[in-house]
Amino acid sequence: MDNKNTGNYTEISTLGEFGLIKLLTKNLKILNNSTLKGVGDDAAVLDYGSKRILVSSDMLMQGIHFDLTYTPLKHLGYKAVASNVSDICAMNGKARQITVSLAVSNQFSVEGLEELYSGMRLACEHYGVDLVGGDTTSSRSGLCIAITVIGDADDADITYRSTAKENELICVSGNLGAAYLGLQLLEREKKIFEGQTEDVQPDFAGYEYILERQLKPEARVDIVQLLKDKNIKPTAMIDISDGLSSELLHICTASDVGCNIYEEKIPIDYQAYKMAEEMNLNAVTCALSGGEDYELLFTVPLEKYEEIAALKDITVIGHISKKSEGCVMTTRNGNTFELKAQGWVSF
Repeated sequence: MDNKNTGNYTEISTLGEFGLIKLLTKNLKILNNSTLKGVGDDAAVLDYGSKRILVSSDMLMQGIHFDLTYTPLKHLGYKAVASNVSDICAMNGKARQITVSLAVSNQFSVEGLEELYSGMRLACEHYGVDLVGGDTTSSRSGLCIAITVIGDADDADITYRSTAKENELICVSGNLGAAYLGLQLLEREKKIFEGQTEDVQPDFAGYEYILERQLKPEARVDIVQLLKDKNIKPTAMIDISDGLSSELLHICTASDVGCNIYEEKIPIDYQAYKMAEEMNLNAVTCALSGGEDYELLFTVPLEKYEEIAALKDITVIGHISKKSEGCVMTTRNGNTFELKAQGWVSF
C-alpha cells in the first residue's frame, strides 16, 4: 500500500540506497546461530560446518543498470555473473554456485534469452561456478536479472569492511575510472546515432579497453589467489562497484577510522585519461565516483609494504588514519579535501 495519501510519505531518494537498506533492516534480529554476519557487508556469512558459507545477491534492471541500445545480451549475461562473483572475492572467498531469476517482457525472443544465458554460462565456466536454479516470470517493463551467489571460505580467511586499523596501508587492484568512461563513450555514440538520418557506425577506435571494462568486467579472483599465495591476508576489503570514494567511506565508517589517499597514486589507464580529456572530464574524479570497476579495495598492515608493493597490478594509494582526521585525499599540489560518496545513486 502506498502511504502518499495518508499523511506519511517520504521520497526514497531522500535516503538513497544505503540509507534505505539501513532503515529497512535496523530492527532485524538474528534468530539462528548459523548466521554469523547478516546485512552490512559484501556478503552474508553462514556457519554450516567446517567452511563458512558466503551469500550475496544483486539485481540488474533494464533502463536503470543497463541500456540494451549498446549492451549485447551475451555481454550482459557475463557481467551479471562477474559482478556477483566480485562480492564473494571482496569477502576473500571462492564463489561456487549461483541462482538466476529473470523477469522478462514479450519484447524479448527465445533467441535473445539464449544469448543472455550463453554469456552467463561463459562466465560460470571461467570462474568455476555452477548455475543451480532460479525463477522466471513476466515483466511489463523490460528485463530484470536477479542473481544470488553462494561461496565459501575458511573462517580465518574471511575479510570484512569493519576491521581496518589505524596506520594500515590502503591498496587497490588494477586501475580505476575506465568502466565509467567507457559508459560515457557509449552514451556519446548513442546520442550521435540517434541524431543521424543515415546508418552510421559508432567510432570506438583506440578505446577498446575502456569499452571492455564497461561491457565485460572481470571479478578479481586472481588477486584473491595472489594474496593467498603470498600469505598476505587483507585486514579489510570491499569491491569497487560504486566508486573509490564511496567504497573507502564504507570501510572507514564500518571500521570507525579515517583515511588519507594520494591523488598521484590512484591508478588510471591511459585510455581513461585520454577519454576524460576528450570529454572535458577529470579522470581522477571519474576514478573516485565512477563505479563498476569491480576492482578490490583493501587494507594491509604497514609492515607488509615491501611485499605488497612488489606485487603486479596492486597499488598502495594511502593509509588508514584516526577517525578525528577525517577521510581525505591529498592532491598533487599538497592540498587536502574531504572525500564524498558521489558514486552510483540507485534512487
